[in-house]
Amino acid sequence: MSDLPQAPAVRDLLDLHGRTVLVTGASGGIGAAIAVRLAEAGATVVAHARHDPGRLDNVVAGCRGWGAPVHTVTGDLATPEGVRHVVEETVRLAGDVHGLVNNAALQPLSPLTDMSVAEFDDVFDVNVRAVFVLTQSFGNRAAAQGHPLSVVTISSIEGEVPAPLHSHYAASKAAVIMHTRAAALELGPLGVRVNAVLPGVIHRPGIEEAWPDGVRRWHDAAPLGRLGTGEDVADACLYLLSDAARWVTAATLRVDGGVTANQPF
Repeated sequence: MSDLPQAPAVRDLLDLHGRTVLVTGASGGIGAAIAVRLAEAGATVVAHARHDPGRLDNVVAGCRGWGAPVHTVTGDLATPEGVRHVVEETVRLAGDVHGLVNNAALQPLSPLTDMSVAEFDDVFDVNVRAVFVLTQSFGNRAAAQGHPLSVVTISSIEGEVPAPLHSHYAASKAAVIMHTRAAALELGPLGVRVNAVLPGVIHRPGIEEAWPDGVRRWHDAAPLGRLGTGEDVADACLYLLSDAARWVTAATLRVDGGVTANQPF
């Protein structure tokens, strides 16, 4: 038993001081909440947006409000070249990366009967291939440099329970659930933990007006009786990135208010 690590003190479990975390798709919604929450925990945050760094201004202000260093990177994750650029810029700006949150994703609506191959490929390019390249790149770097890495990929409950008009999105989220497990298996011996978070419906401004029937049905179906918030997802990511989850890998953590426990009929 002497080779087992000693558990950190409770007060240190969620402390991310001295660690750098890249959050993709950090310009709004869930990604912004994750970035600011990690900054609150002491992390140096690298916040990613696709094109316009100005979309990260509120995130930068939120992170700096906690006194945490923050950097911004832009890059189109739909292309391998764009992903490599994000990796290179992150390392240039912040050095070693200890955490990666694969949050960026596309979620278009399209009926399966009319969906083009290009529409399908667009979703998989960002939602799956970018996750693979980022996880591989930072996993290899962490192993070569001898420091641990925690990867958290934002999947969805639709990776397990599909919704109409989302066949490409649901399939992509199912793919990253299995990628999480496979990556955890192969990268674990290198000191890399890989986990997935599966959010349910997350509140956004105007959702009650735009989707009143859906919100009502969600409230009725979810045991906890409400929509989720970006902070709900952010706290799950904080746990998985932290020492509190030091022996957790290949996990899929549902953050859905319990809705997937309900009978669909």
